[in-house]
Amino acid sequence: MKFITAIIKPFKLDAIREALANEGVEGITVTEVKGFGRQRGHTEIYRGTEYSVSFLPKLKLEIAVPSAKADSVVAAVREAACTGQIGDGKIFVFDLGHVMRIRTGETDAEAL
Repeated sequence: MKFITAIIKPFKLDAIREALANEGVEGITVTEVKGFGRQRGHTEIYRGTEYSVSFLPKLKLEIAVPSAKADSVVAAVREAACTGQIGDGKIFVFDLGHVMRIRTGETDAEAL
C-alpha cells in the first residue's frame, strides 16, 4: 500500500477529484495549508500600499491506495494539477505499513 501526499493549487481540486474518480480512488482527505517554494511568495498592492505575501494558499491531498494503483494515481494527479507555471506543487509517495477501518475493523487493502 502507498500513501500519496500532494500539495496543489486550490483551483485545481475539482479537476484532480475527477481524475482520481476515473482511477477508481474512493476517498481523499483535503486540508487547506499555506507555504512557499521556489517562488518565495509575491507582492500585492492593496489600497495603494504594496505588501509581501510570503505564504501562498495551497491544498494538501492525502490518498491511500494499493501499491498496484500508485503509479497511475500519481500520473493522474500530476496531469490534472499541472499548469506549467511555477508553484504547481509537489507529490510525495510513502510506503503505508498498516491501515484499519475503525467502523468494521477491516485491515490493509480491505480497509481502503
